[in-house]
Amino acid sequence: MEQEPTGARRRLGAELRRLRVNAGLKLDDAARGLDCSASKISRLENGKGVPRPADVDVLLALYGGVAELEAEMLRRLVAQSRTRGWWEPFTEGLRTERYVLPAPGRYTAVETDATGVDAFDLSVLHGLLQTPDYARAVLAARLPGHDGWEIDQLVHLRRRRHEALTSNPPLRLRAVIDESVLARATGGPSVMADQLDRLLEISRLPNVILLVLPFSAGVQRAHAGRFSVLAIPDELGSDLVHTEGHAGEFFLDSSRDLETYRRVLADARADALEPEASRVLIAHHRERHRVAVAAAG
Repeated sequence: MEQEPTGARRRLGAELRRLRVNAGLKLDDAARGLDCSASKISRLENGKGVPRPADVDVLLALYGGVAELEAEMLRRLVAQSRTRGWWEPFTEGLRTERYVLPAPGRYTAVETDATGVDAFDLSVLHGLLQTPDYARAVLAARLPGHDGWEIDQLVHLRRRRHEALTSNPPLRLRAVIDESVLARATGGPSVMADQLDRLLEISRLPNVILLVLPFSAGVQRAHAGRFSVLAIPDELGSDLVHTEGHAGEFFLDSSRDLETYRRVLADARADALEPEASRVLIAHHRERHRVAVAAAG
């Protein structure tokens, strides 16, 4: 099965790094061989650059000792890494916005390679859980300077991401949702009631576990901010932590960071309600929003 371009780039980068290290060469040595900067080699090895076939051939010759079968595998990765990701039609033409939308599609590219997502939702629901109307309300609030068609494109992108939950094999999703997310009337009571209906449906999927952290649990370390831990297959790289805030989005991959965020998430899970009790609380807030809709009507 062909990999998505970002996954292919990361695997290619890891292989190039392994070959360079095995050859006893430093980044500067590889840069001289390719007549480029060391930063370019670093970007290729980190899966952030789009490699040219000729560059990879030069590096393979420089590193030496590469069997033809392995070289062919690397050339296939080069070809795959230069293809367009499925998400790119949704992000073309979108204006970037520092901090809030610095690189449209970047998170989606990583999520596409993941086998599982463990999330803590503090202010809004994870994108994999959002209905179109809820997503539109969230995006419009975060991107007030963007046109309607740009918001629509991002909403369509989120809807397409949902397919991962019912694909074969499906993406595993485990989310701890702060009760404040359920109580907040994001988009208005009607939008929120429909959103919680959808949340109850998704919670029944065998690959999804949704736990609610109730108000009664008090303040947690997790309340410092929303985050996700993405499980990345070994052949594509290491697991990643994704965080968001007013200073933008960040990906962390050090073992120390991963351990810290996993521990924080484990603590939140320990104080969260069990799945069935969580569904009861979700249904309670859904009814509360429905009452608000009826009262307004």
